[in-house]
Amino acid sequence: MKIAGGCYCGEIRFEAEGALEAAFQCHCRECQYITGGNPNIVMVFAQRDFRYISGNPAKFARTDLPTPVERYFCQDCGTAIGSISPSRPNSMIVKVGTLDDPSVFTAKAAIFTCDQQSFHHVPEGLPSFDKRPPKKS
Repeated sequence: MKIAGGCYCGEIRFEAEGALEAAFQCHCRECQYITGGNPNIVMVFAQRDFRYISGNPAKFARTDLPTPVERYFCQDCGTAIGSISPSRPNSMIVKVGTLDDPSVFTAKAAIFTCDQQSFHHVPEGLPSFDKRPPKKS
């Protein structure tokens, strides 16, 4: 799969080409903070398959956590581009709203539904998990 995207002001552009590792909506409280209240809608690629082609994103990681998620965003317009999480080593988690063509997204799961709000929508039949899905063996 090949995708391209960027931030709202156009300062940051990126592309990814490779296998899609995951595509999900995350309802956890942390994601609700980051999105302004909605689930986080993301696609995951191997870090080696993702690259910035213009601009340099700013990075935020909480200093009070031993292994925080690193969040990347445009320092000019504030668009959240994606993140790198200790729970998904060597992967880039890309926010679907930053894609040039977000219609390529199809959710494969809803996670952390234990934190789902009444105004969040989970499509009927979508596999849903209170936390993370069990690891494949």
